[in-house]
Order: sequence, then C-alpha cells, then structure tokens
Amino acid sequence: MPKVAVVGVVGRTNAGKSTLVNRLVGEKVSIVSPTKQTTRNTIRGIVDEERGQLVLLDTPGLHKAVGNLGKILNRMARRSAAGADILAVVFDASEEPQMEDVGWMSRVAKEKPEKLVFILNKADRNPFYEDAFKSAWVEALADVKAQYPDDSGVDANPIWIKAISTTEGGANRVLDKLFEFADEGEKLFPEDIVTDYPRKLAMSDVIREKFLARLHQEIPHELGIAVKKIVESAGRWDVEADVIVNRNSQKPIVIGRGAETLKNVRKQSERELSEIFGLKVALKLWVRVEPKWMQNEKILSEMGYVGGEI
Repeated sequence: MPKVAVVGVVGRTNAGKSTLVNRLVGEKVSIVSPTKQTTRNTIRGIVDEERGQLVLLDTPGLHKAVGNLGKILNRMARRSAAGADILAVVFDASEEPQMEDVGWMSRVAKEKPEKLVFILNKADRNPFYEDAFKSAWVEALADVKAQYPDDSGVDANPIWIKAISTTEGGANRVLDKLFEFADEGEKLFPEDIVTDYPRKLAMSDVIREKFLARLHQEIPHELGIAVKKIVESAGRWDVEADVIVNRNSQKPIVIGRGAETLKNVRKQSERELSEIFGLKVALKLWVRVEPKWMQNEKILSEMGYVGGEI
C-alpha cells in the first residue's frame, strides 16, 4: 500500500516555499520571484513515486495584511494549514527570526498539529541562524503555556530539517521525512499529473512572474493579471489577459518605452506557457487601470482570489 499525505507548506513571504515545492515536484508548478508575496493562490503540487504520493499545498506567505487582498491571502494560508495531514513550516534561516516566523511558531504551539516539520531553509548561507530559530520555538512554547495554563495536552513536537531548496540533495532530505510521516492509503490523484491548479490561474501566474522579473520593485504588489479568454484550436490557444494596475502613472511603466516591456513579457510568457501546455500559446495583453483593485471583491473574484476555498 502506498504512503499518502496532504502537506501544507507554509511560512512567511520569501522563505523559499515555492522554490521548495517546485524542486520536490520536479517541475515548475509555483511562481518563483525574489519579490515578496509572489504566490497569491494555494497551489497543489503532486509528488508521485514508488513510495506513494504527496499533495503539496504551496500557500501564500503570511504577512501583515493590507486591504482585502492581504486578508484573503492570509486566510488562504491558515485554512490550507488547518486541512493538512502534515504541516511543513519553512523558515528563511539566513535571517534572524522575524515577526511572521514567531507568529507561525505560536500558532502551531497553540494548535498542536500531530505531524509537524520545521524546515530551516537556505542552509548554504552564512550566517545561518539555526540556534536563534530553536530558541524562538522554546519561547513560543513557553508563551503559549503561560496563556493556557490548564492545557495539559502533549506539546507539538517538530522535526527540524536543514535544507537548501534550490538543490536536489536538500529537497530529498525534506521528501524523505515527509514520506516517513505519511500514512498508507489510496492515491488522491492520477499518476500522470503534477498539479490540479486551474489553467487560467496558472497562466496568470506565469505572466505576472515575467512582469516581476522585468520591473523588480517598481510596482510588484499593485500588479494583477486576469486571464479573460482562451480560444482553443488545433495545436494552438489564443489567450487574452488584462494587466491590472492601480494608477494611470503605472500604465507607462508596465507598457515600457515603445511597448518594449509589454512585448518582452508577452514573448517570454508565450514561450513558457507553450512548454507547459505542449502547444502554441499566442498571448494578447491589455493594460487596464483599476484604482484600489486590491480592495475590490468583484475584481479579486475575476482574478481568482475570491471563490469557494476562501
């Protein structure tokens, strides 16, 4: 009987969650960027091998919520964690513990998940704050015990793993521990898929990733992508998408001089989407100004952030 588990991969923004999930799956299922708050949906990556199947929930990074979108992303991260068989908290241990790291520690100390993995990522960096994170966990446990003195249940007991999410060896150590924790059961998905992430959202993520790489810090959090239309024909998809910004002044930044930025993003996105879906993808991008779109539930729904899961 194969081993099977749903794994919630959580942590603060930019801890390396998406890079780790992509490495574990062996294919790109999550958008990766040095820009914080890159992942905006819960993405299921599926590891299927002779030992069994792991369904990895790559969640938005927990952060200080600003506006409706921020609150939605935090809610998605918490719900995914609550529904998992194994909770894997990823910490960027190349930095000292941040407020969001301690927040996750306090949460799991209070909720006491039965199967808990703390992944100290970026173990190749110097300095590496392993001792600081372990001390922060001891303090989080003590704080929770002080808040709930009548709770005599068994404390959460994390397995600590040092990892480098960008390397095969570092990811394999994580994979071995997850399969060790998994229980025997029937596989949840067919063997030939690596994600069940909706097609429009996957396309939006690829396009947004290319803009983030091109624009860096200019307008990363105020940029949204809504795939409006997919026309399928033999060996080809024609895709139309809106690039949504907050202000008129951001529109020329996204378009670029002589439409250079828009053209570059379109070409890079077409190339990657064609590789992902195995056919030619022709993309049309339209830049649209929507003031305060991150607080507009209608637009958030159009972009896939508001739905049944949240």
